[in-house]
Amino acid sequence: MTDATLIIFDCDGVLVDSEPLANAVLHAELARLGDALSLAESTALFTGLSLPSCTEIIRRRLGRPPPADFLPRLRSGVAAAFRRDLAPVAGVEAVLQGLDRPYCVASSGSHEKIRFSLGLTGLEQFFPPDRIFSADDVVRGKPAPDLFLHAADAMGFHPGNCLVVEDSRPGVTAARAAGMAVLAFAGRGEPQSLREAGAEVVFTSMDELPALLRASAPGA
Repeated sequence: MTDATLIIFDCDGVLVDSEPLANAVLHAELARLGDALSLAESTALFTGLSLPSCTEIIRRRLGRPPPADFLPRLRSGVAAAFRRDLAPVAGVEAVLQGLDRPYCVASSGSHEKIRFSLGLTGLEQFFPPDRIFSADDVVRGKPAPDLFLHAADAMGFHPGNCLVVEDSRPGVTAARAAGMAVLAFAGRGEPQSLREAGAEVVFTSMDELPALLRASAPGA
């Protein structure tokens, strides 16, 4: 394994500004099932988790499995919202263009969703298939460390030589459990929650990230 540093990006909320779109669709579908969560409560509960983890939480809240059409409706609604409104996180393309270290993406989304999101936003040019890692690849998604450990191993890096860019509490928790440093993006708020989860640095604009990455480089 190399002694260089690997940068691991989350996708939703870090590369693509998908969280408000996906959360609005999920909230609407939960309301159809009779779950009275507010949009803010739903967002706080589900952001950063894999779809199987979300489904399990919904099953526990309802006291029964969601109906058979729940996941197809959710996927269809999210895809439609993405096609209509999905955009890159402001400033992230410039960050990717300026990287001089190895990097990849490790997301709670499925491979299909990650490719779809990156394709819609034009960011697929930065992430060939061998740099894309999904919760599909591991048994346990975030907040377990498995996905980040898998990405590091596949890319040939020791966990201690990885730096994760995350925006959710489950993602920060997963990265810290994997023994990785975390730069937490709080572009949509919740900086204190990210600090409490273990993020060493919290930033609110992608314009800050290049300097933070330079400061974290070996020998900096």
